[in-house]
Amino acid sequence: MKNLYNVLSLFDGMSCWRIALERAWIKVNKYYASEIDKYAMKISKKNYPDIIQVWDVTKLDTNYLWKIDLLIWWSPCQSFSIAGNQEWFSGKSWLFYEYVRILKEVKPKYFLLENVKMKKEYQDIISQELWVQPIEINSSLVSAQIRKRLYWTNIPWIQQPQDKWIFLKEILEDDVDYKYFMTIEQFKNLWFESLQRLYFEKAPTLSTMQWWHRQPKILCNLYNQRIMIEKSWTLWTGMWFTNKQWYQVIEWDLKIRKLTPLECERLQTLPDWYTEWVSNSQRYKMIGNWWTVDVISHILSKLPQ
Repeated sequence: MKNLYNVLSLFDGMSCWRIALERAWIKVNKYYASEIDKYAMKISKKNYPDIIQVWDVTKLDTNYLWKIDLLIWWSPCQSFSIAGNQEWFSGKSWLFYEYVRILKEVKPKYFLLENVKMKKEYQDIISQELWVQPIEINSSLVSAQIRKRLYWTNIPWIQQPQDKWIFLKEILEDDVDYKYFMTIEQFKNLWFESLQRLYFEKAPTLSTMQWWHRQPKILCNLYNQRIMIEKSWTLWTGMWFTNKQWYQVIEWDLKIRKLTPLECERLQTLPDWYTEWVSNSQRYKMIGNWWTVDVISHILSKLPQ
């Protein structure tokens, strides 16, 4: 008989873990999801009605759960990320210790924790608490997105996934609504004001442009071939744009636009239209905030079945 797993997912987000379990052919008996974001919970329930919501992780009483076989967790990364506030364990990332508490209480057979790359001293604190060293995996191996993340797990025999050689051009939509394109006025405001701060990198056939929220840069050569052969940079929660800030845009046929929510779903290897039941701003936020499904499914595929 195949193993049936009771799973507890903390900071479950949109239940991307559940998609990864399916892709890894892991059978689920009970799936508990701890999440307080109402939009994320809406997406979860729409796609997986059988999910058991247990709400706020800080108020979770593990005595009411079935015996947990797999504990999975995405720890808030804003305090660890170079792009974040770098408050470390005194910021939002103090919630890591809630994970440690629950890990000790439920004593699962297996656990998995994902977080951003961080200073070695803080990485070592997490490793000491979990008694395992992380493995670094770049989502670019399984998707068209560059996304380096650390994974702490006691699942054995985890290695780097095989490179699928997926590039940005392969995930783009053919027919994109005009609302995603930059207007002439936006182009003037953003391009010319930023031009003196932009710098070029060696990418002779790359046609993807990127504005970072701190130091804008351009990763393309508009005067060479307009063939998209490269990867998207890391998605984040501010993927949508305003009149004052664009995060990542692409140039195609002399027009400039941002990535669509569907394209961002594909960069995270989510199913197409998985997040369609909420507004686009919420879609961008959720997609950028969580993880690359196929990296997680690669790790979970090593579980006994």
